[in-house]
Amino acid sequence: MTSRAHRTAIDLAPIERAADRFGGSRNWRRAAMRLALAVGVLVLADGAALPEKAAAPGPPKSPDTVQVTPEQLHQLEVVKVKLHPFRVQKTAVGQIAFNEDASTVVLTPFSGRVTRLIAKLGDSVKRGDPLFEIDSPEVVQAQTDLIAAVQGVEKAKAQLVLTKSVLDRQTSLLTGKATAQREVDTARNDQAAAESDYATAQGALTAARNRLRVIVGRDKAEVERVERERAINPLINVESPIDGTVIARKVGPGQYVRSDNGEPLYSVANLSTMWLKANVPENDIPFVRVGQEIEVRVTALPDRVFRARITAIGAASDATTRRVVVRSEIPNPDGALRAEMFATFKIATGDGDEALAVPTVAVIRDGELAAVWVEEEPMVFRRRKVKIGMEQGGYVQIREGLKLGESVAARGAIFIDNEWRTQ
Repeated sequence: MTSRAHRTAIDLAPIERAADRFGGSRNWRRAAMRLALAVGVLVLADGAALPEKAAAPGPPKSPDTVQVTPEQLHQLEVVKVKLHPFRVQKTAVGQIAFNEDASTVVLTPFSGRVTRLIAKLGDSVKRGDPLFEIDSPEVVQAQTDLIAAVQGVEKAKAQLVLTKSVLDRQTSLLTGKATAQREVDTARNDQAAAESDYATAQGALTAARNRLRVIVGRDKAEVERVERERAINPLINVESPIDGTVIARKVGPGQYVRSDNGEPLYSVANLSTMWLKANVPENDIPFVRVGQEIEVRVTALPDRVFRARITAIGAASDATTRRVVVRSEIPNPDGALRAEMFATFKIATGDGDEALAVPTVAVIRDGELAAVWVEEEPMVFRRRKVKIGMEQGGYVQIREGLKLGESVAARGAIFIDNEWRTQ
């Protein structure tokens, strides 16, 4: 090896002693040199160190920036910071309730004993569907009156036919001078009385039919059956007056019910719409008006937002709570809302002032802190802390930290934030 040969900067004495121990093999010494070269630090034969050439270091990387690849960029949505109107919102709490304009209670129109319950709690019913069945003496009386009226008409009709025949015979005899005029006049008076009785009987029959059909609730076919068969059916079905769902029942089989008792036996409500009865502080009432659209959130359904309109505002404030009841109507097509659910609503007041805003997905929240990822240059994003305000319509108000027209990551901002946290 010449004077310009290199040796490793590490201590080769132990390796050389091992080589001498095993015969001073040149192969051992070459192996030691290769090991030294692998370390990467060389020295000159006279002892001057020559560091091996290292790769040129890149520019220092900022701890608050993330550089994405073109493939990752395609998965991001970059938007401009823009002005968005934010309206001041008033909030209140309340409860979901049945729509009283689309619900009703069912009373019995007759006294009697309940023989059968047909509709159960929670059943959907149509108008005219039977709810329960009772055995009522009043129904029996109505049918008895109809049968009597039918018999009265038949009797009056027979009497009218008889008086007409007598009058015809007396008139014929008077023509042949076989009877006196007085007999003819008497027969004529009898016929007039029979006609009057027949008309009265027909009126009584019509009244009996109407009572059985309208008041009792029998259909035309049942009325005709009673007239034809003269048979009485004491059972009567109490029917639902509206389409809806059975929401309450306060009657049992065998129970005697009275028509003069005002306690409802069934309650039926149409659940396609519900009410929100909210208690609004009286100081906020000047900002509330009928027809105003509100945003409703129900505690039991945290992932859903319901839209409703105010339909009525209470005329008085509660003396204890100093709150006014505000009623709203909420569409409930899928039946998700239930009565007595706890709810909150927001009422936007005024037209709102414009402020800097970004989409909600662009804001990364960390406790009470918030940040966005601003596009500093193509495919390079810098994390910037911001102060946020209201959140409305999918946008977050930016109070400090951004300027109008700056580009920020919207969809996919959370992935950039995850990349930043792991780098």
